[in-house]
Formats: sequence, C-alpha cells, structure tokens
Amino acid sequence: MYPPVDPTIVEFGPFALRWYGLLMATAVIVGSWFATQEIERRGKNPEDFWDMLIWVLIPAFIGARLYYVLVQTSNREFYLQNPGQILQIWGGGIHIFGAFIFGGIALWLFTKLRRLPTLMYLDAAAIGLPIAQAIGRWGNFINQELYGPPTDWPFGLRIDPQHRLAPYNDLTAYPDTTRFHALFLYESAWNFAGFLVLYWISKRFGQQLRPGDLSLLYLVWYPFGRFFIEFLRTDSWFFPGTPFNVVHILSLVAIVGAVATLVLRRRFNKAMPT
Repeated sequence: MYPPVDPTIVEFGPFALRWYGLLMATAVIVGSWFATQEIERRGKNPEDFWDMLIWVLIPAFIGARLYYVLVQTSNREFYLQNPGQILQIWGGGIHIFGAFIFGGIALWLFTKLRRLPTLMYLDAAAIGLPIAQAIGRWGNFINQELYGPPTDWPFGLRIDPQHRLAPYNDLTAYPDTTRFHALFLYESAWNFAGFLVLYWISKRFGQQLRPGDLSLLYLVWYPFGRFFIEFLRTDSWFFPGTPFNVVHILSLVAIVGAVATLVLRRRFNKAMPT
C-alpha cells in the first residue's frame, strides 16, 4: 500500500493544519448533511439537526477519547502517567463506543429539551454515522494507527518504527519491509457498505419503517463487522488468555439487543388490533 503521509498539511508558527483534523471535520460535515436529508424526508426542519451538532459533538469526542484512553488501549499506563497527552486528540486515539455513550446521552437530552422526536434523530444519525466513519478512518492511515498483525496481502501497510507497538517494534524480527493488516481500510469499507445499505433502505422502504428501525439496523451492521475486525487489533487490551476484549462483549450485546428489539416490535405491531 502507499507509504506513510506527513500528518501535517501546513504550519503557521505554533499552529498547524493536520490531515487528521481535516478528515474529521469533513466526516462530520458529510455525515451531518446526509442526516439532515433524512430529517427533511420525514417532514421536519433540518436546521434543528445542525443546532444539535454542537450539543452532541463535544460530548461525543470527550467520550470517544476517554473510552480509548481508559478502556480500549493497552497503553493505558502511559496516559495515566502523562495526562497532558490525553488532550492531544489530534494525534489519534478515539473510540466509537465512547462516542455512542456520551453522544447518545447528549442527543437524548437535546431532543427532550427541544421537544423533538428522539427516535427520528437517532435514525438520521444512523444514516450519517457510517459515511462519517468511513471518511474519518482515513485519519488512522495518516497517523499510522489502527493496523493489525503482519500480512503478505498486497495492500498491507508500511508502519514506521516509531509508530509500531511491541513486539512489532523489534526491527530484527520485523524489518522495515514488514507489512501490516490495514484495519482502518477494512473498517472504512465496511462502514461505507453499511451507509449504502441503510441509505437504500431509507429510500426504498421509508414508508414501512417505524421510528428507530434505522438506528437498530445500524446497531446490527456496524458491531457485526467490528466484532471480527477487533480480533486483529494490536492496540487493544484483551482479557488475559483470550482473543476477546470489551468491544467483543459490547458488539454482541448491541447485535442481540437490536435484533431482539426489531423482532419484538414487529411482532407486537402485528398483534395490535386494527
């Protein structure tokens, strides 16, 4: 695969424009635009979604960073010993499950305060999230993170020694020619496919969908792919003696819960008298 890219686009004294930040900003704008289209399709004011962004984005990024630092990464002790590094989010290291928790709570609060339909806004987010994730994952490529074990696949990643985690920082065992699984690419492709599927469903079956259906389908699609990709993570904390981590548990809970809810609400709807 292509060699690493300089993470800094341009510098102005102490200020710098970085690819990571630019990709994240692009992801938010593109994802939000598709979300507003879903809001408008359902006959509501799309401006309300833009108003909600500031309420949701800040808590979501805080949650994503804290989850990565405190739960996901195997480098937790480094952050605890150097708390200033936790604030350097532009260096990478955020986790979508933390964003789900904090951002979901913020969305719920916003819709309740504004008296807006919460499930509709969750459905709109379910349309925008996959495309935003697909774009944002390329920030991991720029920062040389989210890679897996060595591979001989033709699109394997070259990772500079300073970005390698143990044991792959041993250049004797893993020389500079070693290539690694491009997990960011796998997840980006999975998210983009999920966006296409959910977008098509919203257009094709919009009249048959109940509020909350799209968000439940997202909670099936994304965790299903993430469950398998997680086995190849090199930066995660795993339960001792197992190939599983917290994300595997959360993914299974999300999938089972979402599928059960979809089935039960459909059965309950059919059972109701007309």
